[in-house]
Amino acid sequence: MELNRDTINKLRWLIVFAVVVVVTGVNYRKLLELLGSLVHIASPFILGAAIAFVLNVPMRNIERHLPWKGKLEKLKRPAAMSLAILAVAGVLFLVTFVVAPEMINTFSGLQKSVPIFFAGVKNQAEELFASNPQILEYLGSVQVDWDQILQNMAEFLKTGAGSMLSTTMSAAVSIVNGVSTFAIGFIFAIYILFQKEVLSRQFCSLMNAFLPEPAVKRTLYIAALAERTFSSFLTGQCVEAVILGVMFFVALSILRLPYALLVGVLIAFTALIPIFGAFVGLGIGAFLMLMVNPMDALIFTITFFVLQQIEGNLIYPHVVGGSVGLPSIWVLVAVTVGGSMMGVVGMLLFIPLCSVLYALLREAVHGRLAQKKAQRDEGGERSGE
Repeated sequence: MELNRDTINKLRWLIVFAVVVVVTGVNYRKLLELLGSLVHIASPFILGAAIAFVLNVPMRNIERHLPWKGKLEKLKRPAAMSLAILAVAGVLFLVTFVVAPEMINTFSGLQKSVPIFFAGVKNQAEELFASNPQILEYLGSVQVDWDQILQNMAEFLKTGAGSMLSTTMSAAVSIVNGVSTFAIGFIFAIYILFQKEVLSRQFCSLMNAFLPEPAVKRTLYIAALAERTFSSFLTGQCVEAVILGVMFFVALSILRLPYALLVGVLIAFTALIPIFGAFVGLGIGAFLMLMVNPMDALIFTITFFVLQQIEGNLIYPHVVGGSVGLPSIWVLVAVTVGGSMMGVVGMLLFIPLCSVLYALLREAVHGRLAQKKAQRDEGGERSGE
């Protein structure tokens, strides 16, 4: 092998890469701790970028439809941003305004239904014991050391008081940190939205300065594809949640089941978690109806699974899977893998992420197949000659 300048540079970078790999492998725990610390420090700005991305979807549409020109054109961005923030806050306020009275009525009803429910359970237990006296005999033969139980409870209260105080302090500190993180992130999101074109130009200039032109074009293409996919997924997920909530409200109203509006709004909110989120609404709704009438809870459970099958097999793959260009089978795979790796956040991220990877892989596969076909055609022409 000839040791020219290019070969020496390649060997130098190969040695550097090998050293980096070895050092990383030996000190991977410290590197992970350092990475975690950096992510914690940058969490307000990561949150701000996420808020800016979410707000940019309605803000972009509002700004595009504002007919202001001339001197008023400079006010389009602040007006569109204000309207987008007011729209999101208005939806949250409307949901709270609708849900709060229902929650009050629900707890008022539970105060009446819970004692009745437990009274019925008590009567059934008494009938069971009366018809099966051997159960009482067995319970009477069980020996319970009440002194030991009381002593254990006293020790638990002694040690639990300090842990409860520390837990309360930790919760208070977490709340303060959460509020401050959200405030910093929200302010950072406002700055991003006001200067997104400037930031985009700076990012492009930075890449053009340090990367070759093909890499810049490929990076910008992937970034545009990711932005378009995530925006479509966010819109489709919101539309799907609204459809599912309306379906449950109409179905429960037709069946004359209690808490129709509350359960519909709750399922619409939890349905923002792909595929599996509505099951949270199932648990809460079934519990509320169980306190009123066990038969209502059974009917609601059957209705839920019927509507869930319709939503999961017909609506969700076409609304969300279609919006991100991902087949329904891979939507299910993305939700399952993302949920197992990162929980709820993974479910929300993996569908658009897998859609981007699916589009890039499909493009690469089609390109390779077209190249092989061209090579075969060229070889056939040469053999024919």
